[in-house]
Amino acid sequence: MAAPSVAVSELLHKMNKRISLLYPKASCIIRRISAPSSRCESQPKLRAKSVSQHLVGVVGLEVHAQINSNTKLFSGSPVGFSAPPNSLVSLFDASLPGTLPVLNKRCVEAAVMTGLALNCTINKKSLFDRKHYFYADLPAGYQITQLRRPIAVDGVLAYSLLGGKNRSQVVKKTVSIKQIQLEQDSGKSLHDDVRSQTLIDLNRAGVGLMELVMEPDMSCGEEAAAAVRELQLILQALGTCQGNMSEGQLRVDANVSVHQTGEPLGVRTEVKNINSVRYLARAIDYEIRRQMEVLQRGGTVQNETRAYDSKSGETIPMRDKEGLQDYRFMPEPNLPPLIVYEDNASLPAGVDARQVVVVQEIKAALPELPGVKRERLVQTHGILPEHSFTLVNEDGLTEFFEAVLEGTTKEPRKVIGWVTKELVGHLKQRDMSVSQSPISPSALAELLELQETGHISSPVAKQVFQDMWRSPGKTAPQIIREGDLGLVSDTTQLHNICQEVVDSHPDAVHAIRNGNKKVLNKLMGLVQKETKGRADPVLVRAILQEKTL
Repeated sequence: MAAPSVAVSELLHKMNKRISLLYPKASCIIRRISAPSSRCESQPKLRAKSVSQHLVGVVGLEVHAQINSNTKLFSGSPVGFSAPPNSLVSLFDASLPGTLPVLNKRCVEAAVMTGLALNCTINKKSLFDRKHYFYADLPAGYQITQLRRPIAVDGVLAYSLLGGKNRSQVVKKTVSIKQIQLEQDSGKSLHDDVRSQTLIDLNRAGVGLMELVMEPDMSCGEEAAAAVRELQLILQALGTCQGNMSEGQLRVDANVSVHQTGEPLGVRTEVKNINSVRYLARAIDYEIRRQMEVLQRGGTVQNETRAYDSKSGETIPMRDKEGLQDYRFMPEPNLPPLIVYEDNASLPAGVDARQVVVVQEIKAALPELPGVKRERLVQTHGILPEHSFTLVNEDGLTEFFEAVLEGTTKEPRKVIGWVTKELVGHLKQRDMSVSQSPISPSALAELLELQETGHISSPVAKQVFQDMWRSPGKTAPQIIREGDLGLVSDTTQLHNICQEVVDSHPDAVHAIRNGNKKVLNKLMGLVQKETKGRADPVLVRAILQEKTL
């Protein structure tokens, strides 16, 4: 089998040599096209047999979170999405000579707060560095970042997955946070294929970022997606990043490799700029499968940068990383070391506390984090773990749920269904947020209390909910009164309706008397149909049981 491959390789070599004499550029093209094919084909076939089928994926992440700040990291330019091109650019952002960086205190506080929430060690002294590389949308030719000593190190992100047959079992996992560093964002290149030109928008240039580097502690796309989703919720709870991935406020680079358990890690590829949690999971799982297939065919995984194509569901190569890029890191000469203080007692004499960052003050201001909130909801209200995930994952839904509980005596386990199914279902159908709900927590609580106290049946309650959604100005009692939807309280009337149903369905009555008790539900449905859902189900069942003895 090796002979044809060698012959083809020799033929390509001769062709390449001849073409190179006449067309030097064409030889580059032939090499570029033929090289990957020859690498894969020339590997010994025995190698495929030596590759164990027990390969596992290894995933590490680099997350760039845009800091929620009114101004940029080193300039006073405002931060805004979808502003007119180059309308939010200062002289420093454009890198004009003579301009100097001025550090934004808000960005430092955001980084410290994020580090504390992720159990990091906060470096009291951190340093800024220049990272040199050429981008058309990077005016200075370098990025100010933190290589030598970042602001926070050695953290842990705890996250959870729903596993088990019904995805009702909570599986807790952790991923180590290597570091959190402050750095600038670059501008944006807009490619015009029609006119064959590239336009530069510097509105984003200089916006403050936190780069969070996660160790390769994950093994699949689901774990990585759960970790990023948990991080997103934490950042939103802290207010340090809005976390809107569709606007580029949270961007993820995934480092993916495969190896046999117990052996050194394999060659990794980097999948760049993934802006969706769902796409992140798909990209990682695809890349793991692709690398496994390459190794099982006897090939070699290339150290390269790839991009995820959401339409095809595949990762595609962008550039190789075989040659180590020299970023020519150097200390940032225009910024002194960044000093933060543990508490007010450690402040030097004469320092204005309003001008410095104090770790203990930020720690005291930490809000309830998502993991703690989920545990509290389960323990306090007795709801299922999967319901706590739904409440916490939807912005404002936990507060809505607890506000409803304050206005009704209905058990939390019964209220949760109304919130996670009825309310959330309607919101998702219309692509609305919780804050846009036309039904307030107090209005829903009033409806549920009417059901709980026996004024309306469960089917009527759902009907009233629909009417309240369509007519936000109307209250539940008003809709019930106008539609005469209250429970039928006249027992004589209910007895007569039940008797009519029993008399008109002798076969069902016969089945019940012969032991088929399930048929009773059919008769109950007929009674509810006659009363338009206004009959008390408990009372109807008791009357029907008496009449079918």
